[in-house]
Amino acid sequence: MKQSCIYKTFDFNGNCMRLVENLKNEPHIFFLDSSMHDPGRGRYSFIGFDPFKVVKSNGKNSVDELAKEFKEFEEAETQLNEITPLSCGAVGFISYDYGLYQEKIKLSLDSQDLVPDCFFCFYDSMITVDHFTRKLHITSCGLPQKTDGLRIKRAEARLENIASKIAAYLKDKDSEDIEEEENVCGSKSDSMILLKGDFTKEQYEKAVESALDYIEKGDIYQVNLSQRFVLDIKGIDVDKFELYRQLRKTSLSPFSAYFDCGDYQIMSSSPERFLQTDGKILQSRPMKGTRPRSEDQGKDCALKKELEQSVKDKAELLMITDLLRNDIGKVCQYGSVYVKDMRTIEEYKTVYQATSTVEGKLKEQIDCFDIIKACFPGGSITGCPKIRSMEIIEELEPVRRGIYTGALGYISFSGNMDLNILIRTLLMNDNKIYFQVGGGIVADSTPLGEYEETLVKAKAIKDTLENVCERHKECAS
Repeated sequence: MKQSCIYKTFDFNGNCMRLVENLKNEPHIFFLDSSMHDPGRGRYSFIGFDPFKVVKSNGKNSVDELAKEFKEFEEAETQLNEITPLSCGAVGFISYDYGLYQEKIKLSLDSQDLVPDCFFCFYDSMITVDHFTRKLHITSCGLPQKTDGLRIKRAEARLENIASKIAAYLKDKDSEDIEEEENVCGSKSDSMILLKGDFTKEQYEKAVESALDYIEKGDIYQVNLSQRFVLDIKGIDVDKFELYRQLRKTSLSPFSAYFDCGDYQIMSSSPERFLQTDGKILQSRPMKGTRPRSEDQGKDCALKKELEQSVKDKAELLMITDLLRNDIGKVCQYGSVYVKDMRTIEEYKTVYQATSTVEGKLKEQIDCFDIIKACFPGGSITGCPKIRSMEIIEELEPVRRGIYTGALGYISFSGNMDLNILIRTLLMNDNKIYFQVGGGIVADSTPLGEYEETLVKAKAIKDTLENVCERHKECAS
């Protein structure tokens, strides 16, 4: 099936968050939010709702089942790449747990059953905000209708419906780059929330010691060990989109996302691109090495310099970059894979982050699902070598990861794909909010130091949750 979308384009200097908030109650709304604008990784933001198909799957064949459903609509649009990489297509996530089946890891933990292994919604209509041309495009392709007349009729009706829903917000002149002045990181003494962890301090340190034993024996060079926190919000009427708004304020990121999956919601401020392709070139941007930011300019510069010069962090990123080269080499032409940028220090609101960029030219007849199966899960959040690290994670962590360190993003019907790594992410499910934090264990790690690092990483999310809970207490009083 080959068919072009129809579209309308508008000037847009408005506020993306206000636009999405107006639509937040639409079924299965998503917001792929490039809140930190960058020409190479934050040019576009995407909004969609009311999918024509929802695909849920579990187990080792999850991605194959998704691919089978997807291929019915493949190449449904081929002529709009000049205005948007996502005219219509599938948006969703793949949980880390799928990778256990993919890599044939012996399972020792029970699934939490909070989310399926694979969940994607198929959208025939999209809103694309181009942050650099300051244009907003509404596209519609008329799927799942098959005949020309019905397809065109549906596409026109859908396009007009979306345009009418957002008409008032197209004239909003408040820049989306301006955030409200609000102390979202300062905890209030009377609003301390009680987070329940799946590790005690002693248990986490013992797990780190076990990981260090594996490193000393030569099983692995490094492993990513994490712990999960849970907040019970029963009795607190937390607005789902407000929670995302506050999380977003802690750190603008190029791969942020809000996704309402119906029974549960995902809110992410991920800075890490996992896999991106235009059907020809495949890119991955692994991250290893973090330092906090400081309001003191001198100390802030010192922290950045410390990361730049850290031998340990350089070695970690090099190992993971080599792992990613091997993974994408499975689906790329021989000799085409190269490291575009070995080590870039990126600046975020709360942290400095070291990132590399790996690219390669795809082999003929390779599609997005072949890429996912070859590379999933991302090596930056497992360890090196990957499979042994995943076995050790399954042994040492007390609960399955679920969406944490999985991937979320889009696969367009024309072959474009962009997936993030799900870190700095909240899952809201059945009156509970879940999030997980971790760090890379290497030979010179210390159990106490690694435990404290997870608490540092958890602090920004904890402060966000406290702020939202406090706001809703005030509204209720």
